[in-house]
Amino acid sequence: MDLWFAALMGAVQGLTEFLPISSTAHLRLVPLLVGRADQGAAYTAVLQLGTLLAVVAYFARPLFVDMPRALLFDRRHPDARLALLLVLGSIPIGVAGVSLEPYITGDFRSLWVVASALVVVGLLFFAAEWASGGAARLLPALTAFDALIIGLAQAAALVPGVSRSGATIAAALFLGIRRSDAARFSFLLGVPAIAAAGLFEAGDAFAALGRDAWPALAVGIAAAAVTGYASIAWLLAFLQRRSLNAFGAYRILLGVLLLALLAAGVLDPLR
Repeated sequence: MDLWFAALMGAVQGLTEFLPISSTAHLRLVPLLVGRADQGAAYTAVLQLGTLLAVVAYFARPLFVDMPRALLFDRRHPDARLALLLVLGSIPIGVAGVSLEPYITGDFRSLWVVASALVVVGLLFFAAEWASGGAARLLPALTAFDALIIGLAQAAALVPGVSRSGATIAAALFLGIRRSDAARFSFLLGVPAIAAAGLFEAGDAFAALGRDAWPALAVGIAAAAVTGYASIAWLLAFLQRRSLNAFGAYRILLGVLLLALLAAGVLDPLR
């Protein structure tokens, strides 16, 4: 794999993993635009190791200091409760990931599925913003029920085109959680999911690509880490002032365009 292409794919992964526009959808589309084949689910999962580095670096203090200290010394502290809610919210995607693995790496990667998911979730963004009505519930107010519902939304993002961050933030808005706190919980909830996906698929990807591809994988992971960190910081600041509607409009337009190209036979849905 050319290093420029590896860097491009890594940058796309980093930007779109945390922006609610679907990283998998864009990683399916970018190779088509530059005349390359789909790199597959395993390669995508390895690039997620870069975004894992980004989110772990950004939230290093709560992940490695605040939550562990609270769990050890003060179980009633909000940070201890947050850690337990993250565990609960991670269960659905773990179950779904194992159960649906053949579909995630196969039929779900069809561009028909990707395009449809882009449109449907884009519409859900508008609905979530309307339903939230200026939601004001903060992160400490999350309940076990909230964590489970957001976790189920994260599991739905195993379908390419849905967007893990988009699904979880939208679900939190439906539950009345403030937009910036919804994004923060979404990013923290993504740590176990991203880690599991990347580590589970890493062996297959390395074996399939061979030792000669390791430099390209390293470049892709590094690019994903840098752009992922920047996209986390940008989105958290953005959602303090703005809604998801712009992302919803982008998703709908892109999805409709893809559906039109597929219907016209310009694109091969499985290429």
